[in-house]
Formats: sequence, structure tokens, C-alpha cells
Amino acid sequence: MRVCIIIPMYNEEAGAQECLATIAPYLVRLPGISTILVVEDGSKDTTQKVVEDFISSRQNTGVKMIVHERNQGYGAALRTGIKYVIENGYDYAVFMDSDLTNHPRDLPQFYEKMQEGYDYIKATRYSKGGKAEGVPWRRRVVSWVGNMLARPAFRIPIHDFTNGFRAVKISVLAQMELTERGFPIIVEELWQAKKYARTFCEVPYVLTSRAGARGKTSFYYGWPTYKAYLKYVWKAFCTRSR
Repeated sequence: MRVCIIIPMYNEEAGAQECLATIAPYLVRLPGISTILVVEDGSKDTTQKVVEDFISSRQNTGVKMIVHERNQGYGAALRTGIKYVIENGYDYAVFMDSDLTNHPRDLPQFYEKMQEGYDYIKATRYSKGGKAEGVPWRRRVVSWVGNMLARPAFRIPIHDFTNGFRAVKISVLAQMELTERGFPIIVEELWQAKKYARTFCEVPYVLTSRAGARGKTSFYYGWPTYKAYLKYVWKAFCTRSR
């Protein structure tokens, strides 16, 4: 089993080294062959150099990087990563954030489900064993409302639609035509997974808040983002599962 962990980064100089140093040791503990792919999305700070220094200081760590010359957005960074995993013959892609709000201690759960052959594996805060700690109330409310709308619309066995910690079989990703440049790609992907994935499962995890030393998140909490999310909720409602 070949797995690629895709991590988009934009202006993450304060946390990039810690992110990679925390995740990289898991590569040798987990079954199969794993790679960490950083998609450096045109940062204006020294993120690229921090990642380059990490790679050069640790031989054969399985960390690679693709650089966007200009910032293209979270969704575009994910599409770059997806293109890479398809072209290089991986079996699964795991998507993680660079601020360690998705902790690699949960990766063994994902790998267990991958070995069982699930098409789509989603981390969940809203099933037994999952929760959020230190997350601002506004984000909690928005997430709760969004998920309450998404569950009856998507009609798939998923409880947490708005977080980005997930693993997807490459044969499923290869059928998708993703277009979103920003964070709504998470829900766009689920809408297409509803058509192309046959099996879904969840693993509980604890979402934590972004540490202050890493600066503010680049997530934009505005009406255009919510509108894009709702667009895919509506599309999912109108789409039959396979």
C-alpha cells in the first residue's frame, strides 16, 4: 500500500518545521510506503526555505515539495497534490492541515481502514470518541449548523462534512473533476464522492485550535464561502448515490 499525505502550506514559516518534524516519524511506524507531499502555495514568507531545510537535513525522510510560484488557494493546492498522487501510482491520499490541528497520532486509525479497503475515510468530531477542544464558539456554531444541513442532503454514512482530515482511494479521486480554488473544495469533493465512492467510514478525532504562535488561519469565514458550501449541499440533495 502506497500512501501520500498531502499538506498545503501558505505563509507557515512559524509552524512548518514543527509540522513536518511531528508527522515524519509516523512514516516509519505505519504499514506500507508513505510520502509527505508539501504543496507550497506561493507563500510570501520563508515557508519554502523552511521546508527545503527540513528535507535537506533529513535524508530519506519521504518528504517532498511542489511549489506554486504564486498563491492559488487551498483548493488549487489540493488539486496539485491529487495530480501528483495519480501520476505516481499511490493507492491512497491523506489530506492534513499544516497547523497540527489534525494530529498524526490519528493516522494509525486511517491506515487500518485503508487496509480494509474503504474508498472514503473521514475524521469526525461528531461521533463517539470525537470532539473539539479550544475551538472558538463561532467556528463551532458554523460547523454544527453546516453539518446539520449536510447530513440529510448527502445521505451518506458521514457525520462531519466540514473538516478536511480525510483519506481517499486514488481510484476514486481519479474520477473527480474538482474545480474549487478555496476551502469549499472539501464539500465539492464529498459531493463527487457521493457519486464515485462505494464505501465510507469514519474515525473519531479531536480537533484542536491553531496555536497562537503560528499566526492566524487563512480560512475565510465570509458569505462567499458559506454560499459555496451550500451550493454543494444542494447538489448533493439532488444527486443519487451510486
